[in-house]
Amino acid sequence: MAQSMKKVNISILGAGSWGTTVAIHLYRKGYRVRLWEYFPENVAYMNKTRRNPLLEGIPIPAGIPISTNLDEVVDAANFVIIAVPAQTVRNLLEKLRGKIASSTIIINLAKGIEQDTLKRMSELIVEILGHPLAKIATLHGPSHAEEVARLIPTAVVAASVDKETAIRVQELFHSNTFRVYTNSDIIGVEIGGAVKNIIAIAAGICDGMGLGDNSKAALMTRGLLEIVRLGVKLGAREETFAGLSGVGDLIVTCSSKHSRNRYVGEEIGKGRKLKDVLAGMSMVAEGVSTCKTVHQLSTKLGVVMPISQQIYQVLFEGKDPRRAVRELMERDPVEERHSIPRG
Repeated sequence: MAQSMKKVNISILGAGSWGTTVAIHLYRKGYRVRLWEYFPENVAYMNKTRRNPLLEGIPIPAGIPISTNLDEVVDAANFVIIAVPAQTVRNLLEKLRGKIASSTIIINLAKGIEQDTLKRMSELIVEILGHPLAKIATLHGPSHAEEVARLIPTAVVAASVDKETAIRVQELFHSNTFRVYTNSDIIGVEIGGAVKNIIAIAAGICDGMGLGDNSKAALMTRGLLEIVRLGVKLGAREETFAGLSGVGDLIVTCSSKHSRNRYVGEEIGKGRKLKDVLAGMSMVAEGVSTCKTVHQLSTKLGVVMPISQQIYQVLFEGKDPRRAVRELMERDPVEERHSIPRG
């Protein structure tokens, strides 16, 4: 831990594996950290054992208070970190109305797009809290909590439309095991972090069906192009997707044993039903809900996303994965970089 506590108050909202890991990371750097969790039984367990069952073997320092009292946790916060699943962000933000000063920097960790409204997380923060966009950042990248908590070298990107905000977040998180870059393209960073989860489900299906390395490499490459198409259509910069929140996050989520989304796909590829797979999971696979929102978005905007479309049909319309693969392979041959929107 740092030699002296820095006079900065950080509130982390959500004590899942990632929220807890971020709390531990920032506490190790010497900051004053408070952790909020929705479920009282989880708070009681973590306060008693100083452990999160989702992070086996990682102790939670006694100096990190854990509470269900949202008002208490966010009081006088200099930074508020949103670390809950994407589809619960709206509900949390509604509870935060009037509680966060406009000077406070809000950092989003959630990777997803809200169903029905089709809004990114930073858009929700602006809409519900009326918070200045310049005081909002998103931190994304290939960063499995299980590895970050164990001090395995990791690199991520802090994105904000305001350069100073991005740099402040960079300075907050940066360490000798957690390298942080900055980026002004918050749209691209958020789209990359969200949509790669759909491709990870597809990669898992490949694994579950026993397909080869060629298949998975092709899937990831073509999946990245779909992410680029959607992101550029929404106003992102194409080069952002060559970075940590694009190809970087895509690689780790499609290949890692820690990936919940890849696991969901693998089980479906083995023949299990989605509802049965999800019923046996203790953590949220964001790609399932994101698949619905991307289906809505791509249809609305006319963006060509054949892999995402096939995964939607497999997850929600009962399509046989083998038929989906066959239909993808039988599409008309085209130029490699077709259908990228140009302004």
